[in-house]
Amino acid sequence: MAVAAASVADTPAPTREVSRQRAIRRFKRSLLAPLIALFAFVLIPALMLQLYFSFHQWTVYLSSWWEADFVGLDLFQEVLTDPRFGWAVVRSLCFATGSTVGCFVFGFLLAYLMNRPFRGQAIYYVIFLLPMLTVPVVVAYTAEMMLYQSGPLNDVISRLSGVDFKPSWLSNPNLALMTVGLLEIWNWTPFSFIIMSAGLAAIPKEPIEAAQILGASKWRIFWEVQLPLLRPVILLALVLRFLEAMAEFPKTWALFQGGPGSATETLPVYIFMTTWQYFQISKGAAMSYIVMLMMIVIVLGAIQLLRREKRSLDKMYAQAPKMEA
Repeated sequence: MAVAAASVADTPAPTREVSRQRAIRRFKRSLLAPLIALFAFVLIPALMLQLYFSFHQWTVYLSSWWEADFVGLDLFQEVLTDPRFGWAVVRSLCFATGSTVGCFVFGFLLAYLMNRPFRGQAIYYVIFLLPMLTVPVVVAYTAEMMLYQSGPLNDVISRLSGVDFKPSWLSNPNLALMTVGLLEIWNWTPFSFIIMSAGLAAIPKEPIEAAQILGASKWRIFWEVQLPLLRPVILLALVLRFLEAMAEFPKTWALFQGGPGSATETLPVYIFMTTWQYFQISKGAAMSYIVMLMMIVIVLGAIQLLRREKRSLDKMYAQAPKMEA
C-alpha cells in the first residue's frame, strides 16, 4: 500500500493529467458507441431507403422497389406546391407554439410554488407527474368520453356557472385543434415542471441572499436575479417541448383522424395519411425529408441560442468575483 501510494505521488502532474484526459475520452466513447452503432446500422439504412423513394415514383402496386421510375426533384416540387402541406405546416406550428407556451407557463408556476419544501410535498409531486405517465391514446379516449357535447365536462361547467355551456369540442372545426392543444398541455406540463424544478434548485443561494440583504423585493429578486440565471434552462425547456409538440400524433389521430374536415391535419397526420391511406409512398418520403430538414434548421437555431445564453451566463459568473472584490 505504501509503495503504491509512493508511486502515485511520484507520478508527474502532466502525466496524471494526460491519463485523466484519456480516461475521459474512453468514457465518452463507451457512452457514444451504442448510439453510433444504432445510427449506422438502423437509421442510416432507413434514411437512405427513404431518400431513394423520394427520387423514385414507387407505389405498393409495383412488385419491386427497383421498378420505380426516377423522377428527380419532381416529388419535392409537388410537396412544396401542395396547399394541404402548407396548411399542415401552419397548423403544426400554431399547435406546437400554443401548447409549448401553455406547458411552460403552467410548469413554471408549479415549479416555483413547489420550490420551497413543505409538509406533504412528495404527494403533490406524484399528482403533478401523473399526466405525463398516462399513455397518450388513453388520454385521447378518456377525453372523447368527457368532451362530447352533453358530456361530464360541459355539464359540470354549466352547473357551476349557471349558463348552458355546451361547445362542440369534438365536432366544431374551430375548436378541434384547440382541444388537442389543451390535452397536450395537460399531458406534458409535468415535463416543463421537472425541468424548471431542476433549474430552480440549481440556482446558487448567494445572489439571492445578497439581494435580500440589500432590501430587494421578491419580485425584483425573481426578475433581476432568478430569471436571468434560468434563461438557459427556460430556453432548453421550450425547445424540447416545441420539438415534441411538432411530432404529436397519437392524441390527434385517436380523436379526430385529421378532422373534422381538415381542422387537425397537422404534419404527422398528413404524412401518415399520404403514406398509409393514399399509398403515395414516394410523396410521403419526400414530405418527411422536407420536414426533417425544417426541424434540423430549428434545432441548429436553438443550439446557437443555447450557446449564446451559456456564454452570457458564464460571463455573469466570471464577473461575480470581481464585483465582490
